[in-house]
Amino acid sequence: MSVQIFVQARLTGVEDFLATPAATDPEATFIGRRHWSSLLAEVLPRALLAELGLAKILLGASGGDQFFVVLPAEARDSAERFLSAAAGRISELSGGRVALVWAITENLGDWSDVRKRLAEELSRKISAPAAGADNSFFAPFEEDPSREEQYFAAELGPGLRDAQSVGWSPEEPARVRPGAGKHTWPLDGGQDAIPLAMHYAPGDDSESAADAATLARRASGRAAWGVLRGDVDSFTIRLRRLPNIEEHLQLSLMYKQFFQGELKVLCAMPEFWRKINLLHSGGQDFSAYGAWDALLPFARELQRLFHRFTEENLRDLPGAEGKTLTMAIALATRPDEPLASVYEAAGWKLEIAKSADKDCIYALGRTLEWKQLSDAAQLKDDLERLVREFGSSPEYIKELCGIYRETAQNWRRSTRSERPWRIHRRLQRILPPGRSRDFQKARNSIVANLVGKNPASAKLRPSGRVALEWARLATEEPDGE
Repeated sequence: MSVQIFVQARLTGVEDFLATPAATDPEATFIGRRHWSSLLAEVLPRALLAELGLAKILLGASGGDQFFVVLPAEARDSAERFLSAAAGRISELSGGRVALVWAITENLGDWSDVRKRLAEELSRKISAPAAGADNSFFAPFEEDPSREEQYFAAELGPGLRDAQSVGWSPEEPARVRPGAGKHTWPLDGGQDAIPLAMHYAPGDDSESAADAATLARRASGRAAWGVLRGDVDSFTIRLRRLPNIEEHLQLSLMYKQFFQGELKVLCAMPEFWRKINLLHSGGQDFSAYGAWDALLPFARELQRLFHRFTEENLRDLPGAEGKTLTMAIALATRPDEPLASVYEAAGWKLEIAKSADKDCIYALGRTLEWKQLSDAAQLKDDLERLVREFGSSPEYIKELCGIYRETAQNWRRSTRSERPWRIHRRLQRILPPGRSRDFQKARNSIVANLVGKNPASAKLRPSGRVALEWARLATEEPDGE
Protein backbone atom coordinates (compact mmCIF):
# COMPACT_ATOMS: atom_id res chain seq x y z
CA MET A 1 0.00 0.00 0.00
CA SER A 2 1.35 3.40 -0.97
CA VAL A 3 2.42 5.75 1.79
CA GLN A 4 0.24 8.85 2.10
CA ILE A 5 1.65 12.35 2.35
CA PHE A 6 -0.01 15.43 3.76
CA VAL A 7 0.27 18.77 2.01
CA GLN A 8 -0.59 21.90 3.97
CA ALA A 9 -0.35 25.26 2.16
CA ARG A 10 -0.93 28.83 3.26
CA LEU A 11 -1.17 32.22 1.61
CA THR A 12 0.86 34.84 3.47
CA GLY A 13 0.93 38.60 3.02
CA VAL A 14 -2.77 38.85 2.18
CA GLU A 15 -3.38 41.67 4.66
CA ASP A 16 -0.56 43.77 3.18
CA PHE A 17 -1.85 43.12 -0.32
CA LEU A 18 -5.39 44.18 0.62
CA ALA A 19 -4.08 47.39 2.20
CA THR A 20 -2.21 48.40 -0.97
CA PRO A 21 -3.83 51.54 -2.46
CA ALA A 22 -5.51 51.09 -5.83
CA ALA A 23 -5.10 53.63 -8.61
CA THR A 24 -8.52 53.11 -10.20
CA ASP A 25 -11.86 52.00 -8.73
CA PRO A 26 -10.45 51.32 -5.23
CA GLU A 27 -13.59 49.70 -3.81
CA ALA A 28 -14.09 47.19 -6.65
CA THR A 29 -10.35 46.43 -6.71
CA PHE A 30 -10.31 45.74 -2.97
CA ILE A 31 -13.33 43.43 -3.22
CA GLY A 32 -11.70 41.61 -6.14
CA ARG A 33 -8.50 41.11 -4.16
CA ARG A 34 -10.45 39.78 -1.20
CA HIS A 35 -12.35 37.36 -3.45
CA TRP A 36 -9.12 36.32 -5.16
CA SER A 37 -7.40 35.28 -1.94
CA SER A 38 -10.51 33.42 -0.77
CA LEU A 39 -10.97 31.63 -4.10
CA LEU A 40 -7.31 30.65 -4.41
CA ALA A 41 -7.50 28.65 -1.20
CA GLU A 42 -10.50 26.79 -2.64
CA VAL A 43 -9.46 26.43 -6.28
CA LEU A 44 -5.76 25.48 -5.97
CA PRO A 45 -6.26 22.22 -4.01
CA ARG A 46 -9.08 21.16 -6.34
CA ALA A 47 -6.97 22.02 -9.38
CA LEU A 48 -4.04 20.07 -7.93
CA LEU A 49 -6.16 16.94 -7.54
CA ALA A 50 -7.67 17.39 -10.99
CA GLU A 51 -4.27 17.83 -12.68
CA LEU A 52 -2.91 14.72 -10.92
CA GLY A 53 -6.03 12.71 -11.76
CA LEU A 54 -6.80 11.98 -8.12
CA ALA A 55 -10.11 11.57 -6.34
CA LYS A 56 -11.86 14.65 -4.99
CA ILE A 57 -12.25 12.99 -1.61
CA LEU A 58 -8.54 13.60 -0.96
CA LEU A 59 -9.34 17.26 -0.38
CA GLY A 60 -9.11 17.60 3.37
CA ALA A 61 -9.82 21.24 4.21
CA SER A 62 -9.78 24.49 2.27
CA GLY A 63 -10.64 28.14 2.76
CA GLY A 64 -9.45 30.90 5.03
CA ASP A 65 -6.26 31.53 2.98
CA GLN A 66 -5.03 27.94 3.45
CA PHE A 67 -5.75 24.35 2.41
CA PHE A 68 -4.89 20.76 3.29
CA VAL A 69 -4.83 17.75 0.94
CA VAL A 70 -3.86 14.09 1.14
CA LEU A 71 -1.79 12.63 -1.71
CA PRO A 72 -0.03 9.36 -2.54
CA ALA A 73 3.73 9.53 -2.04
CA GLU A 74 4.30 9.04 -5.78
CA ALA A 75 2.66 12.40 -6.47
CA ARG A 76 5.07 14.38 -4.31
CA ASP A 77 7.29 15.69 -7.12
CA SER A 78 4.29 16.61 -9.29
CA ALA A 79 2.69 18.44 -6.37
CA GLU A 80 5.92 20.35 -5.74
CA ARG A 81 6.08 21.47 -9.38
CA PHE A 82 2.40 22.48 -9.34
CA LEU A 83 2.75 24.54 -6.17
CA SER A 84 6.02 26.13 -7.29
CA ALA A 85 4.46 27.30 -10.57
CA ALA A 86 1.44 28.68 -8.74
CA ALA A 87 3.60 30.40 -6.11
CA GLY A 88 5.65 32.21 -8.74
CA ARG A 89 2.63 33.56 -10.57
CA ILE A 90 0.85 34.50 -7.32
CA SER A 91 3.85 36.57 -6.27
CA GLU A 92 3.95 38.22 -9.69
CA LEU A 93 0.22 38.95 -9.76
CA SER A 94 0.28 40.49 -6.27
CA GLY A 95 3.39 42.59 -6.81
CA GLY A 96 5.44 40.38 -4.51
CA ARG A 97 3.14 40.84 -1.53
CA VAL A 98 1.35 37.47 -1.41
CA ALA A 99 3.35 34.27 -1.09
CA LEU A 100 2.23 30.65 -1.28
CA VAL A 101 4.15 28.47 1.18
CA TRP A 102 3.58 24.80 1.82
CA ALA A 103 4.78 21.88 3.90
CA ILE A 104 4.79 18.19 2.97
CA THR A 105 5.28 15.25 5.30
CA GLU A 106 4.51 11.54 5.39
CA ASN A 107 1.56 10.11 7.28
CA LEU A 108 3.83 8.38 9.76
CA GLY A 109 3.60 8.50 13.52
CA ASP A 110 1.03 10.02 15.81
CA TRP A 111 -1.06 12.92 14.48
CA SER A 112 0.50 15.28 17.02
CA ASP A 113 3.93 14.50 15.53
CA VAL A 114 2.69 14.90 11.97
CA ARG A 115 1.06 18.24 12.82
CA LYS A 116 4.26 19.42 14.52
CA ARG A 117 6.37 18.58 11.45
CA LEU A 118 3.99 20.49 9.18
CA ALA A 119 3.90 23.50 11.50
CA GLU A 120 7.69 23.63 11.83
CA GLU A 121 8.25 23.49 8.07
CA LEU A 122 5.64 26.18 7.43
CA SER A 123 7.12 28.39 10.14
CA ARG A 124 10.60 27.98 8.69
CA LYS A 125 9.47 28.97 5.19
CA ILE A 126 7.43 31.93 6.41
CA SER A 127 10.26 33.21 8.61
CA ALA A 128 12.93 32.82 5.91
CA PRO A 129 11.24 33.43 2.54
CA ALA A 130 14.57 33.74 0.68
CA ALA A 131 15.88 30.37 1.84
CA GLY A 132 16.55 28.15 -1.15
CA ALA A 133 15.69 30.89 -3.66
CA ASP A 134 17.84 31.60 -6.70
CA ASN A 135 19.36 34.97 -7.62
CA SER A 136 16.18 36.13 -9.33
CA PHE A 137 14.59 36.47 -5.90
CA PHE A 138 16.73 39.57 -5.27
CA ALA A 139 16.40 41.05 -8.75
CA PRO A 140 15.00 44.62 -8.74
CA PHE A 141 11.70 45.24 -10.45
CA GLU A 142 9.50 48.19 -11.22
CA GLU A 143 6.14 47.91 -9.58
CA ASP A 144 3.11 48.90 -11.60
CA PRO A 145 0.14 48.74 -9.19
CA SER A 146 -2.41 49.44 -11.89
CA ARG A 147 -1.27 46.64 -14.19
CA GLU A 148 -3.50 43.94 -12.71
CA GLU A 149 -6.18 46.11 -11.13
CA GLN A 150 -8.52 45.58 -14.07
CA TYR A 151 -8.45 41.84 -13.44
CA PHE A 152 -9.41 42.23 -9.79
CA ALA A 153 -11.97 45.00 -10.29
CA ALA A 154 -13.70 43.71 -13.43
CA GLU A 155 -13.55 39.92 -13.11
CA LEU A 156 -13.46 39.31 -9.36
CA GLY A 157 -15.13 42.46 -8.01
CA PRO A 158 -18.85 42.88 -7.34
CA GLY A 159 -19.55 41.49 -10.81
CA LEU A 160 -18.65 38.04 -9.49
CA ARG A 161 -22.03 37.88 -7.79
CA ASP A 162 -23.63 36.99 -11.14
CA ALA A 163 -21.15 34.18 -11.91
CA GLN A 164 -22.41 30.61 -11.79
CA SER A 165 -18.98 28.98 -11.79
CA VAL A 166 -15.25 29.69 -11.66
CA GLY A 167 -12.43 28.11 -13.64
CA TRP A 168 -8.69 27.50 -13.50
CA SER A 169 -6.12 26.75 -16.21
CA PRO A 170 -2.49 25.56 -15.88
CA GLU A 171 -1.36 28.33 -18.25
CA GLU A 172 -2.44 30.89 -15.63
CA PRO A 173 -2.04 29.07 -12.31
CA ALA A 174 -2.57 32.21 -10.20
CA ARG A 175 -5.77 33.40 -11.86
CA VAL A 176 -9.32 32.37 -11.12
CA ARG A 177 -11.74 33.33 -13.86
CA PRO A 178 -15.54 33.36 -13.68
CA GLY A 179 -16.95 30.56 -15.81
CA ALA A 180 -13.82 29.82 -17.87
CA GLY A 181 -10.85 27.46 -17.59
CA LYS A 182 -9.60 23.93 -18.11
CA HIS A 183 -11.25 22.92 -14.84
CA THR A 184 -14.44 24.58 -13.64
CA TRP A 185 -16.46 24.32 -10.47
CA PRO A 186 -19.93 25.69 -9.68
CA LEU A 187 -20.40 28.30 -6.98
CA ASP A 188 -22.68 27.21 -4.15
CA GLY A 189 -24.62 24.74 -6.25
CA GLY A 190 -23.99 21.10 -5.38
CA GLN A 191 -21.64 18.70 -3.67
CA ASP A 192 -18.63 19.71 -5.79
CA ALA A 193 -19.36 23.43 -5.61
CA ILE A 194 -16.88 25.94 -4.27
CA PRO A 195 -18.44 27.62 -1.22
CA LEU A 196 -18.05 31.38 -1.60
CA ALA A 197 -20.13 33.41 0.82
CA MET A 198 -21.28 36.50 -1.06
CA HIS A 199 -23.98 39.06 -0.45
CA TYR A 200 -24.27 42.49 -1.99
CA ALA A 201 -26.97 44.96 -1.11
CA PRO A 202 -28.79 46.06 -4.26
CA GLY A 203 -27.92 49.48 -5.61
CA ASP A 204 -30.39 52.25 -6.22
CA ASP A 205 -31.04 50.86 -9.71
CA SER A 206 -31.71 47.36 -8.27
CA GLU A 207 -29.27 45.87 -10.80
CA SER A 208 -25.81 46.84 -9.61
CA ALA A 209 -24.37 46.33 -6.14
CA ALA A 210 -24.51 49.16 -3.63
CA ASP A 211 -21.19 50.84 -2.96
CA ALA A 212 -20.00 52.24 0.37
CA ALA A 213 -21.41 55.72 -0.30
CA THR A 214 -24.85 54.26 -1.06
CA LEU A 215 -24.78 52.15 2.09
CA ALA A 216 -23.84 55.23 4.12
CA ARG A 217 -26.87 57.13 2.81
CA ARG A 218 -29.14 54.29 3.93
CA ALA A 219 -28.03 54.59 7.54
CA SER A 220 -30.39 56.22 9.98
CA GLY A 221 -28.97 59.31 11.68
CA ARG A 222 -25.47 60.09 10.46
CA ALA A 223 -24.74 59.02 6.88
CA ALA A 224 -21.72 56.83 7.59
CA TRP A 225 -20.46 53.34 6.83
CA GLY A 226 -17.96 51.02 8.43
CA VAL A 227 -16.27 47.61 8.39
CA LEU A 228 -16.99 44.72 10.75
CA ARG A 229 -14.40 42.00 11.26
CA GLY A 230 -14.55 38.96 13.51
CA ASP A 231 -12.27 36.11 14.52
CA VAL A 232 -12.68 33.00 16.67
CA ASP A 233 -10.61 33.17 19.86
CA SER A 234 -7.79 30.63 20.25
CA PHE A 235 -8.96 28.58 17.26
CA THR A 236 -5.45 27.27 16.54
CA ILE A 237 -5.09 26.05 20.13
CA ARG A 238 -8.38 24.19 19.82
CA LEU A 239 -7.16 22.44 16.66
CA ARG A 240 -3.86 21.49 18.31
CA ARG A 241 -5.72 19.72 21.10
CA LEU A 242 -7.53 17.35 18.75
CA PRO A 243 -6.16 13.81 18.93
CA ASN A 244 -6.40 12.79 15.25
CA ILE A 245 -6.69 14.17 11.75
CA GLU A 246 -10.29 13.08 11.35
CA GLU A 247 -11.45 15.33 14.19
CA HIS A 248 -9.16 18.10 12.91
CA LEU A 249 -10.79 18.10 9.47
CA GLN A 250 -14.29 17.64 10.87
CA LEU A 251 -14.00 20.61 13.22
CA SER A 252 -12.45 22.81 10.51
CA LEU A 253 -15.30 22.00 8.15
CA MET A 254 -17.87 22.62 10.88
CA TYR A 255 -16.64 26.16 11.55
CA LYS A 256 -16.38 26.91 7.86
CA GLN A 257 -19.95 25.80 7.22
CA PHE A 258 -21.22 27.81 10.18
CA PHE A 259 -19.78 31.10 8.99
CA GLN A 260 -20.73 30.61 5.36
CA GLY A 261 -24.26 29.50 6.14
CA GLU A 262 -25.17 31.85 8.97
CA LEU A 263 -23.63 34.93 7.38
CA LYS A 264 -25.62 34.44 4.19
CA VAL A 265 -28.83 33.90 6.15
CA LEU A 266 -28.20 36.97 8.30
CA CYS A 267 -27.46 39.15 5.28
CA ALA A 268 -30.78 38.11 3.77
CA MET A 269 -32.79 39.31 6.78
CA PRO A 270 -34.99 42.40 6.22
CA GLU A 271 -32.95 44.69 8.48
CA PHE A 272 -29.64 43.82 6.81
CA TRP A 273 -30.10 42.89 3.14
CA ARG A 274 -30.08 46.50 1.87
CA LYS A 275 -27.42 47.74 4.29
CA ILE A 276 -24.59 45.19 4.38
CA ASN A 277 -22.13 43.74 1.85
CA LEU A 278 -20.33 40.56 2.83
CA LEU A 279 -16.61 40.63 2.03
CA HIS A 280 -15.42 37.16 2.95
CA SER A 281 -16.00 34.16 5.15
CA GLY A 282 -13.09 31.96 6.16
CA GLY A 283 -12.66 28.95 8.36
CA GLN A 284 -12.46 31.01 11.54
CA ASP A 285 -13.04 34.65 10.55
CA PHE A 286 -15.20 36.91 8.44
CA SER A 287 -15.55 40.52 7.31
CA ALA A 288 -18.36 42.73 6.05
CA TYR A 289 -19.03 46.40 5.45
CA GLY A 290 -22.16 48.47 5.39
CA ALA A 291 -24.27 51.19 7.00
CA TRP A 292 -23.00 51.90 10.49
CA ASP A 293 -26.38 51.41 12.17
CA ALA A 294 -26.68 47.84 10.83
CA LEU A 295 -23.22 46.62 11.84
CA LEU A 296 -23.74 46.55 15.62
CA PRO A 297 -27.06 44.63 15.49
CA PHE A 298 -25.50 42.32 12.89
CA ALA A 299 -22.57 41.61 15.20
CA ARG A 300 -24.83 40.95 18.19
CA GLU A 301 -26.97 38.50 16.25
CA LEU A 302 -23.98 36.62 14.84
CA GLN A 303 -22.44 36.33 18.29
CA ARG A 304 -25.71 34.90 19.62
CA LEU A 305 -25.78 32.30 16.85
CA PHE A 306 -22.12 31.43 17.39
CA HIS A 307 -22.73 30.93 21.12
CA ARG A 308 -25.55 28.50 20.35
CA PHE A 309 -23.38 26.74 17.76
CA THR A 310 -20.52 26.12 20.20
CA GLU A 311 -22.85 25.06 23.00
CA GLU A 312 -24.43 22.49 20.74
CA ASN A 313 -21.34 21.15 18.96
CA LEU A 314 -18.44 21.67 21.36
CA ARG A 315 -20.08 20.84 24.66
CA ASP A 316 -17.91 17.74 25.15
CA LEU A 317 -14.64 19.57 24.51
CA PRO A 318 -12.99 21.03 27.64
CA GLY A 319 -11.75 24.60 27.80
CA ALA A 320 -12.95 27.84 26.26
CA GLU A 321 -10.63 27.75 23.22
CA GLY A 322 -12.53 28.08 19.97
CA LYS A 323 -15.82 28.70 21.76
CA THR A 324 -15.82 32.51 21.79
CA LEU A 325 -15.89 35.13 19.07
CA THR A 326 -14.29 38.59 19.12
CA MET A 327 -15.21 41.35 16.67
CA ALA A 328 -14.30 44.94 15.90
CA ILE A 329 -15.95 47.78 14.02
CA ALA A 330 -14.18 50.68 12.35
CA LEU A 331 -16.21 53.57 10.92
CA ALA A 332 -15.14 55.60 7.92
CA THR A 333 -14.30 59.19 8.78
CA ARG A 334 -15.75 60.36 5.46
CA PRO A 335 -18.06 58.74 2.88
CA ASP A 336 -15.34 58.54 0.21
CA GLU A 337 -12.66 56.99 2.43
CA PRO A 338 -11.05 53.96 0.73
CA LEU A 339 -12.48 50.62 1.77
CA ALA A 340 -8.96 49.21 2.11
CA SER A 341 -7.99 51.74 4.81
CA VAL A 342 -11.15 51.18 6.86
CA TYR A 343 -10.70 47.41 6.55
CA GLU A 344 -7.14 47.77 7.81
CA ALA A 345 -8.30 49.96 10.71
CA ALA A 346 -10.87 47.32 11.67
CA GLY A 347 -8.05 44.76 11.73
CA TRP A 348 -6.04 46.93 14.12
CA LYS A 349 -9.03 47.37 16.39
CA LEU A 350 -9.66 43.61 16.30
CA GLU A 351 -6.10 43.04 17.50
CA ILE A 352 -6.66 45.58 20.29
CA ALA A 353 -9.82 43.77 21.40
CA LYS A 354 -8.19 40.31 21.30
CA SER A 355 -5.19 41.61 23.26
CA ALA A 356 -7.42 43.11 25.96
CA ASP A 357 -9.91 40.27 26.37
CA LYS A 358 -11.76 37.44 24.66
CA ASP A 359 -15.40 37.12 23.67
CA CYS A 360 -15.79 40.88 23.25
CA ILE A 361 -16.20 43.61 20.66
CA TYR A 362 -14.39 46.86 19.92
CA ALA A 363 -16.99 49.44 18.96
CA LEU A 364 -17.15 53.22 19.00
CA GLY A 365 -13.90 53.64 20.88
CA ARG A 366 -14.31 51.02 23.60
CA THR A 367 -13.77 47.28 24.09
CA LEU A 368 -16.86 45.74 25.66
CA GLU A 369 -17.97 42.30 26.68
CA TRP A 370 -21.05 41.15 24.80
CA LYS A 371 -23.26 41.62 27.87
CA GLN A 372 -21.99 45.17 28.21
CA LEU A 373 -22.88 45.78 24.58
CA SER A 374 -26.43 44.66 25.37
CA ASP A 375 -26.51 47.17 28.23
CA ALA A 376 -25.24 49.86 25.87
CA ALA A 377 -27.98 49.01 23.38
CA GLN A 378 -30.65 49.39 26.07
CA LEU A 379 -29.24 52.73 27.21
CA LYS A 380 -29.04 53.90 23.59
CA ASP A 381 -32.72 53.06 23.15
CA ASP A 382 -33.59 55.11 26.25
CA LEU A 383 -31.60 58.08 24.97
CA GLU A 384 -33.24 57.86 21.55
CA ARG A 385 -36.64 57.69 23.22
CA LEU A 386 -36.02 61.00 24.97
CA VAL A 387 -35.37 62.63 21.61
CA ARG A 388 -37.96 60.93 19.42
CA GLU A 389 -40.87 60.46 21.83
CA PHE A 390 -40.46 63.23 24.38
CA GLY A 391 -39.05 65.96 22.14
CA SER A 392 -35.73 66.43 23.90
CA SER A 393 -33.00 68.11 21.88
CA PRO A 394 -30.23 65.92 20.41
CA GLU A 395 -27.85 68.48 21.89
CA TYR A 396 -28.51 66.90 25.28
CA ILE A 397 -26.78 63.72 24.11
CA LYS A 398 -23.81 65.73 22.86
CA GLU A 399 -23.53 67.40 26.27
CA LEU A 400 -23.60 64.00 27.93
CA CYS A 401 -20.75 62.92 25.65
CA GLY A 402 -18.91 66.02 26.85
CA ILE A 403 -19.31 64.93 30.48
CA TYR A 404 -17.60 61.65 29.70
CA ARG A 405 -14.72 63.34 27.94
CA GLU A 406 -14.23 65.90 30.71
CA THR A 407 -14.39 63.43 33.57
CA ALA A 408 -11.99 61.04 31.84
CA GLN A 409 -9.47 63.85 31.42
CA ASN A 410 -9.95 65.06 34.97
CA TRP A 411 -9.46 61.57 36.35
CA ARG A 412 -6.07 61.35 34.66
CA ARG A 413 -5.07 64.70 36.16
CA SER A 414 -6.29 64.18 39.69
CA THR A 415 -8.78 61.96 41.45
CA ARG A 416 -9.92 64.95 43.47
CA SER A 417 -11.58 66.49 40.40
CA GLU A 418 -13.79 63.41 39.89
CA ARG A 419 -16.70 64.45 42.10
CA PRO A 420 -19.73 62.24 41.44
CA TRP A 421 -22.32 64.64 42.85
CA ARG A 422 -21.27 67.19 40.24
CA ILE A 423 -21.93 64.61 37.54
CA HIS A 424 -25.42 64.07 38.95
CA ARG A 425 -25.96 67.83 39.15
CA ARG A 426 -25.01 68.29 35.50
CA LEU A 427 -27.15 65.35 34.47
CA GLN A 428 -30.10 66.90 36.25
CA ARG A 429 -29.49 70.12 34.32
CA ILE A 430 -28.97 68.49 30.95
CA LEU A 431 -31.96 66.19 31.35
CA PRO A 432 -34.55 68.58 32.81
CA PRO A 433 -37.55 67.10 34.60
CA GLY A 434 -40.78 66.66 32.68
CA ARG A 435 -44.38 66.23 33.63
CA SER A 436 -44.80 62.85 31.98
CA ARG A 437 -44.30 59.87 34.25
CA ASP A 438 -42.83 57.88 31.33
CA PHE A 439 -40.37 60.68 30.64
CA GLN A 440 -39.33 60.82 34.30
CA LYS A 441 -38.88 57.05 34.38
CA ALA A 442 -36.72 57.06 31.23
CA ARG A 443 -34.69 60.00 32.56
CA ASN A 444 -33.98 58.30 35.89
CA SER A 445 -33.04 55.09 34.10
CA ILE A 446 -30.50 56.94 31.98
CA VAL A 447 -28.90 58.61 35.01
CA ALA A 448 -28.70 55.29 36.85
CA ASN A 449 -27.18 53.48 33.88
CA LEU A 450 -24.57 56.19 33.36
CA VAL A 451 -23.23 56.75 36.86
CA GLY A 452 -25.07 54.33 39.14
CA LYS A 453 -27.81 54.79 41.72
CA ASN A 454 -25.60 55.83 44.63
CA PRO A 455 -24.31 59.42 44.22
CA ALA A 456 -21.57 58.82 46.81
CA SER A 457 -19.95 56.05 44.76
CA ALA A 458 -20.82 57.11 41.22
CA LYS A 459 -18.62 55.58 38.55
CA LEU A 460 -18.84 56.01 34.82
CA ARG A 461 -19.75 52.65 33.34
CA PRO A 462 -17.86 51.09 30.37
CA SER A 463 -21.01 50.66 28.29
CA GLY A 464 -22.11 54.25 28.87
CA ARG A 465 -19.61 55.81 26.49
CA VAL A 466 -20.54 53.41 23.67
CA ALA A 467 -24.25 54.03 24.30
CA LEU A 468 -23.78 57.80 24.12
CA GLU A 469 -21.82 57.64 20.86
CA TRP A 470 -24.36 55.17 19.49
CA ALA A 471 -27.27 57.45 20.37
CA ARG A 472 -25.45 60.55 19.11
CA LEU A 473 -24.92 58.97 15.69
CA ALA A 474 -28.49 57.68 15.59
CA THR A 475 -30.08 61.07 16.41
CA GLU A 476 -27.83 63.16 14.18
CA GLU A 477 -29.31 64.73 11.10
CA PRO A 478 -28.52 62.73 7.91
CA ASP A 479 -26.64 65.66 6.40
CA GLY A 480 -24.80 66.48 9.63
CA GLU A 481 -21.11 66.36 10.03
